Amino acid sequence: MTSSIGIDGLISGMKTSEIIDQLLAVEGNQQKLLATKRTGLQSVVSALQSLNTKVASLGTAATTALKAESWQTTTATASSTAVTAVTTKDATPSSLTLTVDTLASSQSTLYTLPTSYSSAKPTFSLTVGGESKTIVASSTHIGDVVAAFNAEGTGVSASAVNVGTAKDPVYKLQLTGTATGEDNGFTLTATNPNDGTALSAQQLRAAGDAKVTLWPGTPGETEVTSASNSFTGLLTGVDLTVSKAGTEEVTVTVGRSAASMSKLASNLVTNLTAVLGDISDRTKSTTGTAADGGSILKAGLLSGNTAVRVLQQSVLAAGALEVDGKSPASVGIVLGKDGTFTYDEAKFTAAYAEDPVGTQKVVQAVAAALETAATAASDATKGTLTTQVKSYEGEVSDLADRIADWDDRLATRRASLVRTYTAMEVAMSSMQSTSNFLSQQLAQLNANSAS
Repeated sequence: MTSSIGIDGLISGMKTSEIIDQLLAVEGNQQKLLATKRTGLQSVVSALQSLNTKVASLGTAATTALKAESWQTTTATASSTAVTAVTTKDATPSSLTLTVDTLASSQSTLYTLPTSYSSAKPTFSLTVGGESKTIVASSTHIGDVVAAFNAEGTGVSASAVNVGTAKDPVYKLQLTGTATGEDNGFTLTATNPNDGTALSAQQLRAAGDAKVTLWPGTPGETEVTSASNSFTGLLTGVDLTVSKAGTEEVTVTVGRSAASMSKLASNLVTNLTAVLGDISDRTKSTTGTAADGGSILKAGLLSGNTAVRVLQQSVLAAGALEVDGKSPASVGIVLGKDGTFTYDEAKFTAAYAEDPVGTQKVVQAVAAALETAATAASDATKGTLTTQVKSYEGEVSDLADRIADWDDRLATRRASLVRTYTAMEVAMSSMQSTSNFLSQQLAQLNANSAS
């Protein structure tokens, strides 16, 4: 650090601060070399960490492709839009034919309210699905009655219907169940109407179950009902939702999801390409400019790294592994002449359609080899890349400590030089004073002799 000591040229005329800075700059060259080395190592650490992350991701993709359940993914299709089918992990290839006979419905009833009540607050007994509740309106006004039925948890929704005119309105109360299904019907009674007045009802729609017929027209024809339009687990691991009733026979087909299987293979290629691409970028040489202005070839950051070279060779071999004379290219994992991989979805789809077992075998063999290579490199405790990262991080930390030590050493050296040059200026000042005194004495002697 440059610092003025406030003694520049007091006696000697020397620029002592500049001299001290130049001396420290020479001695501090070692610190600069350490800093340069630390920066270079930190760049290597960052590059290895980035590569290690990509390798770990490759290992995860490979592990997923190796799991048997990953190849059990199914998809369901229906021959009509009247039925929607969704599969879960328990679904297996199967098919089912059915007709949608009725859709689930909620009850809707129109009520004519009593004209008067025995108290200021109309009270009703509402039974929904066998459970009775007391509904109390804050007044006889139709808006307050509707609000009471629309309170949370009543099981119905209410609205006021004007069957009169705008000038002379006559309101009726329409209640609609919030849940579908035969068991979710409701009844309503007024508990405090005045004598001679009563609650009357007109049912607009009855509560009903959805009904489908399985295997229609066969000896196994069977009716199945549901309180909603959803039939859960009608087939193992398959849920159906119906949206339109009719006589049309609908076939639901459950099969292996080729798209999901293709995704397993494409994920391998995507991650494999990321690893090889990173290695290529970090090891390729680049052209730079030399000190004399000429061109110079610079090695890649990770070129010459044995662990990286072994990893590259391992994943290349894994991606091209043949199984029973069948190459990965035949199932869409294609190795190009330039050493890069691409994924051909059309090839995989065709191969899987023709031979699903054989296709799975090839992909899983490649995945197993890639998993082995990835684990050897990125294992958290003994992976070759992981070990290198930890080693280089230790060196970076040690260099940081040594650089900090140089800060202390240079500060001490500066203080020493300041004391030295200060002492020199003091000594020269003393000598100058002595010289001045002697000159004065000689001048006085000469003056006395002349007189």
